[in-house]
Amino acid sequence: MVEAMDLKRLLHHDDYPRSSQYDPEWVIQNEMGPNVLWLTEALCEVMDLRPGMRVLDLGCGTAMSSIFLAREYGVQVWATDLWIPATENARRIREAGLEDQVFPVHAEARRLPFAEDFFDAIVSLDSFHYYGTDVHYLEFFLLKLLKRSGCIGIVSPAALQATPVPEYLPGRKWHWLNSVAWWGRHWARYPEVELELSEPLAGGHKLWVRWLELLEASGRANRAEENTQELAELREDGGRYLGWVRQVARRKPG
Repeated sequence: MVEAMDLKRLLHHDDYPRSSQYDPEWVIQNEMGPNVLWLTEALCEVMDLRPGMRVLDLGCGTAMSSIFLAREYGVQVWATDLWIPATENARRIREAGLEDQVFPVHAEARRLPFAEDFFDAIVSLDSFHYYGTDVHYLEFFLLKLLKRSGCIGIVSPAALQATPVPEYLPGRKWHWLNSVAWWGRHWARYPEVELELSEPLAGGHKLWVRWLELLEASGRANRAEENTQELAELREDGGRYLGWVRQVARRKPG
């Protein structure tokens, strides 16, 4: 098991200076997948978030991304998740000193308890692929919550090539992975959506590998056996097929 100073060194990333300032113990203790702080900072590079904005963090997990958004960008965040109880996230938010800025919500993605035209921005980190592939989802469940000209951004796992799952990867595990090109087409179909960016996240495969290696070194992974297998598959792939999509769009003015 590595020491605290080594964990901090491993979590430091020159491309994500804001994320590098966070306590490694806190990050590992609350992890639910690849380092969500790196993913959030990567998304914020291409989104215009300003202090005081209302932001929906959809599928926020343990609310680390919500805490990061509020602290680093001065926005108000509705930390919304189905799998993690709002009371549990409220404790984390309170410990972070952000009770007046981050509001925990327990809700299913198709039953969001918010007024129409309420949010200035919507983000989803490592979550949108669970519910947002439905052809009706964006149009009938989510866009109406976003103000006109408001932006929506995601970072989600994606295939870097629009090809069948390679033979060296277990197809049963990765069959759900849509390609970066698919995600762009998926959003471009909606009349109310102006797609601004749809691209592979630069270095996304390396981030994924680095995170799993860090968890392995820490000896404190929540899903050690699953992570070990995933790490082996990512190493075998070498960034040819497995990666991430970073996508941003805007709801067109009325």
